[in-house]
Amino acid sequence: MISGLKKVKLVLDDGTVFNGKSFGFPKSVSGEVVFNTAMTGYPESLTDPSYKGQILVSTYPLVGNYGVPSKEEEFGIPKFYESDRIHISGLVVSDYSFEFSHWNAGHSLSDWLIQNEVPGIFDIDTRELTKILREKGPMLGKIIIDDVDVPFYNPDNDNLAAQVCATEKMIYGNGKHRIVLVDTGAKYNILRCLLKRDTTVIRVPWDYDFTKEDYDGIMLSNGPGNPEVYKETVANIQKALKGDKPIFGICLGNQLMGIAAGGSTHKLKYGHRAHNHPVKKVGTDTCYITSQNHGFVLDTKSLEKDWEPLFVNLNDDTNEGIRHKTKPFFSTQFHPEASSGPTDTEFLFDEFIGLIEKYKEAVVS
Repeated sequence: MISGLKKVKLVLDDGTVFNGKSFGFPKSVSGEVVFNTAMTGYPESLTDPSYKGQILVSTYPLVGNYGVPSKEEEFGIPKFYESDRIHISGLVVSDYSFEFSHWNAGHSLSDWLIQNEVPGIFDIDTRELTKILREKGPMLGKIIIDDVDVPFYNPDNDNLAAQVCATEKMIYGNGKHRIVLVDTGAKYNILRCLLKRDTTVIRVPWDYDFTKEDYDGIMLSNGPGNPEVYKETVANIQKALKGDKPIFGICLGNQLMGIAAGGSTHKLKYGHRAHNHPVKKVGTDTCYITSQNHGFVLDTKSLEKDWEPLFVNLNDDTNEGIRHKTKPFFSTQFHPEASSGPTDTEFLFDEFIGLIEKYKEAVVS
């Protein structure tokens, strides 16, 4: 253990206090405390916009041992990150590795946190912390450094997509299929998965009226926070649902499509944040291991009669995707683009492109 480290504490809104040591940027922060059970993938998780406003707890005990990747680019975006910056409010780990080694490591996790002004706390019992979060459900918390207190903060009350999405229309690639990517906090790997399938991607902000664009298909991205906040996005999706062009939603995109289809959502007790959630395709015996990161879920029974569930979570029977019975609209609550996590369901991007090709052929004929 390195000597001379600042003492820091994690305070939960029920009064529970965990005392630890500081790494990363030394400042006090607050947010919703959530846990992720993945063993690897912290560079991808920390840059996932869906974590905006949250203090992330890693249940895997050793973090930082492979450092942080280089800043190499692909398709005009960082190759090894899911956005252009860290989005978590703070990081909580059991044991932080001050020494790191990896063929692609550019610098240490602590240095990266310092660059992004994000605090970290280690040397606490993350197992006990996770047990508390599992029993009591979503909890607000704050990391306190140098006795500088801050008020508790609930990110569910804010429009977080406006804080993390693109601020203007952006175009990537020059493929034959024109895809509108509705950015409510899109991970870069959604972009990569589309671009390597001969597409032109038109990335637009969360409240942009994308129905006025020339497109062949719509991708509704992941994103942070309470889906009920995004009224403008839902209104635009409702307009798109009146047409016949294919639509594919991921994570928050699943929830927003469901709301646009007359459904409702609720908050899970402690969310799904892991690399190992088993989901089953409804009506089949086919199961997949999926990457997930969400706190809210769609109430399947609230959907209108033209819609049906597509996937279900085998751990708790919650919704993992929906589809329209006659039109080429479908969505998943899990992340088929992974990054990090298993890539078992990336084939769904191929199915989306297949629906676009089928639609275009029908229009020509």
